[in-house]
Amino acid sequence: MRLDKFLANMGVGTRSEVKQLLKKGTVTVNDSIEKSPKCHINPEDDIVMVNGKQITFINHIYIMLNKPKGYISATHDGTNRTVIDLIPEYQHLDIFPVGRLDKDTEGLLLITNDGQFSHELMSPVKHVSKTYEVISQHTISDDDIEAFKQGITLSDGPVKPALLTRVNETTSQVTIYEGKYHQVKRMFHAIENEVLELKRLKIANLALDENLKSGEYKLLSDDELKLLQHS
Repeated sequence: MRLDKFLANMGVGTRSEVKQLLKKGTVTVNDSIEKSPKCHINPEDDIVMVNGKQITFINHIYIMLNKPKGYISATHDGTNRTVIDLIPEYQHLDIFPVGRLDKDTEGLLLITNDGQFSHELMSPVKHVSKTYEVISQHTISDDDIEAFKQGITLSDGPVKPALLTRVNETTSQVTIYEGKYHQVKRMFHAIENEVLELKRLKIANLALDENLKSGEYKLLSDDELKLLQHS
């Protein structure tokens, strides 16, 4: 990889800013000053430093975000704040949300720059489970639980059987195995109930970190990534 491309990709600056840093002799490769932007490096093996600070190579990145209400699941929007606005530290890596949560839905949202990873989790044929906490207008009956278990029929056809569990009078948890548009809200509407609050708690076996406050994020560990491999 060209040195200027590496430095720009790692967020050191724009291509033109990087060239200025190189001209000034502030960039070293394996302890030798390097001024040529065309210099080719191995980003995983060579030690690149700018002003004495090592620039660590990051290829794919996997982030857990506790999405707050009021943000849309997109990379850019002319009107609304996006979830990417919450993660300035890694925006230079071309990160994007894995799937989407509605603007008024909060909770677990994954952010990455790995397209294959996103496809594996969001592809309809994978049937990766997603668990939500629901605060509903009405209490959940045994008939509602059975209806979810059998499979609710929406306006665009039936959805797969889902697990609906009562937590208290107006709070429940629901686990679905697909991701149709507004699916949870539409399923509750189909049983003559309405969703007042919606929060995603879990994707596959990966649960939202309870230590993450609304709007906070962290990098996923290797162990947490493994939890996403099982639905």
